Amino acid sequence: MLHAEMGAVTVRVVPRAGRTSVEVRELGIVIWVRSIPEGGRATEEARRALARALGVPAPTVRLRTGARSRTKVFDIDGLDEPEAKMRLRAT
Repeated sequence: MLHAEMGAVTVRVVPRAGRTSVEVRELGIVIWVRSIPEGGRATEEARRALARALGVPAPTVRLRTGARSRTKVFDIDGLDEPEAKMRLRAT
């Protein structure tokens, strides 16, 4: 069960992109990162990019599941997935 002040956001990470960006698509949130998927580099870049795009401090975004998968679930203090999508669409 999630704490009332924490929400989960599911994202799809695409490594080896030309630039880092975060978008809301029909199927969900997609994060393109420049890093390669080795040693957690792409996951860390995705975590920081998501925090930056949402306008929250990076430490409030934590990986819950998907360390070795392109589909990842991040916990974000103070935001749930609908609120996160709304913020991302506004940018």
